[in-house]
Amino acid sequence: MERRVKGIRDTLAKAAAAAGRDGGSDQDGRSTRWSAHREARRAELVEAAVAAIDRLGPQASVEEIARAADVSKPVLYRYFSDKADLLAAVGAYGADLVMAAMAPALVADGALRERVDAACDAYLALLEEHPNVFLLLVRHRAGDDATADPLADGKAAIAAAIAVVMSDALRDLGLDTGGAEPWAHGLVGLGLATGEWWLTRRTMSRASVSAYLSSFVWHAVEGISESYGVAIDDTSGELRLVRPAGEDKSDEASPSTEAGA
Repeated sequence: MERRVKGIRDTLAKAAAAAGRDGGSDQDGRSTRWSAHREARRAELVEAAVAAIDRLGPQASVEEIARAADVSKPVLYRYFSDKADLLAAVGAYGADLVMAAMAPALVADGALRERVDAACDAYLALLEEHPNVFLLLVRHRAGDDATADPLADGKAAIAAAIAVVMSDALRDLGLDTGGAEPWAHGLVGLGLATGEWWLTRRTMSRASVSAYLSSFVWHAVEGISESYGVAIDDTSGELRLVRPAGEDKSDEASPSTEAGA
């Protein structure tokens, strides 16, 4: 289990690198150097944008972000096609931070429940560190152009990582893996909605929100495991099949099972 979680970020990085490769053998060296320079410059500008939004608030404009990055707006737009492109890059940067914050908690020693608690707290601690960035991204998502969701790529990457862990764990036990992807997206949606509510309302402490969030996640995982006849060792966090795979409840519980088939 630990090895799978540790490998998530490496797997995603390799997939992203593969998707970005041109595939041609005659690529011009100057083009390669320019591409590397462009990506490096984009990364610098994204970090400057995050710092500007942290300082200026979720209402920060592109002009203010450019000024904080010490570049003109036209120069900024040499690296980003428009505001949506800039915010999408900020959203991807934020997703990387989330993965970097949660992965160590998930692979730490100790009971699985404790690791879930730690991962939820690490996620909320990151939102607490960059509340303006998070609020800007979710508010832009809910704006006039609902198709320009700056969180889309980040949500997909995090959900894919969670789905890999769930799918591998179920497959190792000889169980149906079909639910891994929708469950993973459900968990990501839960985290986003909870984070937005907390940052907007601020009616309770981070510790309290974290306890409620981790409890929800834990009982969801525990309930799904039980429905498959799987027990979770509370000390090691290892999954153990306590009912033969052929007799698990997944077939009768599966939404794809037709009544009377």
